Amino acid sequence: MSTTAGTAQAAEALAATSLLRFATAGSVDDGKSTLVGRLLHDSKSVLTDQLEAVSRASQARGQEAPDLALLTDGLRAEREQGITIDVAYRYFATPRRRFILADTPGHVQYTRNMVTGASTAELAVVLVDARNGVVEQTRRHAAVAALLRVPHVVLAVNKMDLVDYAEETFARIAGEFSDYATSLGVPEVTAVPISALEGDNVVTPSAHMDWYSGPTVLEHLETVAVTHDPTDDPARFPVQYVIRPPVTRPRPHNDALRAAPSAQTAEHRDYRGYAGQLASGVLRVGDRVTVHPSGRSSTIEAIDALGESVDVAWAPQSVTVRLADDLDISRGDLIAPAEASVRPSQDLTATVCHLHDRPLRPGDRVLLKHTTRTVKAIVKEIPSRLTLDDLSHHPAPGELAANDIGRVVLRTAEPLPVDPYASSRRTGSFLLIDPADGSTLTAGMAGEAFAGARTASVAAPDDDGWDF
Repeated sequence: MSTTAGTAQAAEALAATSLLRFATAGSVDDGKSTLVGRLLHDSKSVLTDQLEAVSRASQARGQEAPDLALLTDGLRAEREQGITIDVAYRYFATPRRRFILADTPGHVQYTRNMVTGASTAELAVVLVDARNGVVEQTRRHAAVAALLRVPHVVLAVNKMDLVDYAEETFARIAGEFSDYATSLGVPEVTAVPISALEGDNVVTPSAHMDWYSGPTVLEHLETVAVTHDPTDDPARFPVQYVIRPPVTRPRPHNDALRAAPSAQTAEHRDYRGYAGQLASGVLRVGDRVTVHPSGRSSTIEAIDALGESVDVAWAPQSVTVRLADDLDISRGDLIAPAEASVRPSQDLTATVCHLHDRPLRPGDRVLLKHTTRTVKAIVKEIPSRLTLDDLSHHPAPGELAANDIGRVVLRTAEPLPVDPYASSRRTGSFLLIDPADGSTLTAGMAGEAFAGARTASVAAPDDDGWDF
């Protein structure tokens, strides 16, 4: 077989494999970066020059063996401190599946970064040190995974070699975490006893834990069913850009061009398309759709993808939609099926994770970014803050500090077509932004937060005295 043919065959095989997005989380020194490094190393996903660089860095720190944690701790500050600070994305593949890995920080100061890494994840790996068990940061990571509706959670009980590979220790930690995750509404928890440093049950089964008969971490990642299909949800198409071809005018100094007719056809001159990425569902030519927030309806006349006309588009394709009627549509509008539409509203109640060092307080004026639309908003009320120990709600906390999870009531300057987050992670989420400097303040999820947790009652917002 020729090299070209072999490369093409390999490319075909890779394209045929499914894709899993997953995030890792764990407290400081639980061995999360070592786990990721071991996963990459033992699955043969590390290039030779990368391994050599890690070996040199390890020797400079006085270590005899390569420190696999350095494969993911990419920032200079991370390598010097021995902790993860930023979200590190890694792309690797096995013959069975392709992976996008988001390695998130473990320090409480950087919990906010887990929201970034887990927001698009279909699975979260939460590490626990077998010597310490479930700690507050473990509960916080479980709460964030539940808040973001991550459908699959793996509990990796690490450093089993430091507790003599005791089955009783693993069973106790797995039971405590599973009970807590279930109370949050996490649909599935898979517990795996591992030693990331020694490689036990990460890629290959452990010879020290014959009492465990479940899958290794990689086996579970390769076989877990990614069941949710965005095409099963109602179609949601946020408009990112309106395409109108520029008018071609002859240059006045050129007599030949002045005399020549315009090269544009009438069809080209009349072209008006709405470009964006389909957030969910399927759109077809001939579908009756409604444009929000105006509420006006039309029919899909054509769909363009990669310069070609197509009859159907599905999430997450980027396409251009053309409508039969000339409607006033601009960036930030949402196109949805007329029979499965969403009701725009200026009042929004949501669960949020506050990300900024500056607290969020009632009365704060912010910008709210939902899909491709950004509007002014006011924080009208903060009804409660979640206590992670017992999942109770502390009423009227007055403010949300960094890493706090709580309920907020917002009033927006313009109606927004926001789906419940439980129905759509894409169109049910939003960001609150500081209008002064553009920094991200808060990540929000519309509607109920946790499927199994008790929620605080929220009073109906009062419009009196507000600007909008």
